[in-house]
Amino acid sequence: MAQRKLTMRKIKEILRLKWVLRLSDRQVGASLKIGHSTVGEYIKRAQRAGLDWSQVEKMEETELKGKLFPPKEPDHKQRSQPDWQQIEVELQSKGVTRMLLWQEYIAEHPDGYGYSQFCERYRR
Repeated sequence: MAQRKLTMRKIKEILRLKWVLRLSDRQVGASLKIGHSTVGEYIKRAQRAGLDWSQVEKMEETELKGKLFPPKEPDHKQRSQPDWQQIEVELQSKGVTRMLLWQEYIAEHPDGYGYSQFCERYRR
């Protein structure tokens, strides 16, 4: 089941209860009617961002959101490209399937494309 996102106001309250009142994760969770693991997750996010209560208290909600949920870095890792012309030739042979060719490709390049991406790129 997907989690609902908490409001920044509620996240700020988690941090206040934890850092100012020094409540346990379970006590904070019970107080705000959320799971203790959710409390722990937001505390970890704040710690990874290098925040403390004096900083959080002065922050606008949009700034806090930017610190707790930084944009993800795109995956620029270059994957090994199969020889698409060779694959086209091999697919003409009897009994050769895309799955078989992908298995050979992934055996040579373990960090290569998954099967669905392999097929999608072949189609293009």
